[in-house]
Amino acid sequence: MSPREAHAQRRLADDEARLDKYVGDRAAGRRTQLTMGAVFAEFWRHPSPWLLGTCLVAAITGRVLAGRGSWWELAVPLGLVAVLPVVEWVVHVFILHWRPRRLGPVTLDPLLARKHRAHHADPRAIPLVFIPWQAQLWLAPAWTLLAWLVTPTTTAMFTLLTAIYAIKSGYEWTHYLLHSDYRPRSAWYRKVWRNHRLHHYKSEHYWFTVTTAGTADRLFGTAPDPSTVPTSPTVQRLHDLAL
Repeated sequence: MSPREAHAQRRLADDEARLDKYVGDRAAGRRTQLTMGAVFAEFWRHPSPWLLGTCLVAAITGRVLAGRGSWWELAVPLGLVAVLPVVEWVVHVFILHWRPRRLGPVTLDPLLARKHRAHHADPRAIPLVFIPWQAQLWLAPAWTLLAWLVTPTTTAMFTLLTAIYAIKSGYEWTHYLLHSDYRPRSAWYRKVWRNHRLHHYKSEHYWFTVTTAGTADRLFGTAPDPSTVPTSPTVQRLHDLAL
């Protein structure tokens, strides 16, 4: 076994051991070291949740002031939730795992891709878990313009914006929780938790979904049996690039 393979297996084993201890402590009625309250408080010490929360409150306020809408607007949040796993997969594969490219004298290497490479290099660094605040500053007007262009009414526009920011806030919280020291309680969340750790410690080429475990990954063929996947030598150094 190579040193890299042994290192990855130790990281996975350590995480599994902490999870098993957490579950055992809960079953025995013992207090765990990290509470949900502590994790929640840490979440709000970072700029992205505040930016998303502000946009969500603004979208809800606009929706209320816009008055009654049409019944079909209910399909907007339902449709976005339905396609979320696919959207996560596409964004993760084609934007976050973007390989820098040269276009003449210019190197195309977006901020989101650079930050995500840093996130893979140090998955335990909580500030790197969040959507960069610099990206949030241009994404907010971009989402507003898109909503205005694709919806026929003001109420529908604010319904779409509310759904977008509610889903993004849910994604941000889930991704943060997966990288925190809080241990999963439910069987569903433990599955999501393990799925994401495989992506960070086993192979960056598989397990791209974040808020679900293997939905879009099964659809696109990126949810293999972990025992059949060798540990990637670039799982923490995407594209074998220096930061």
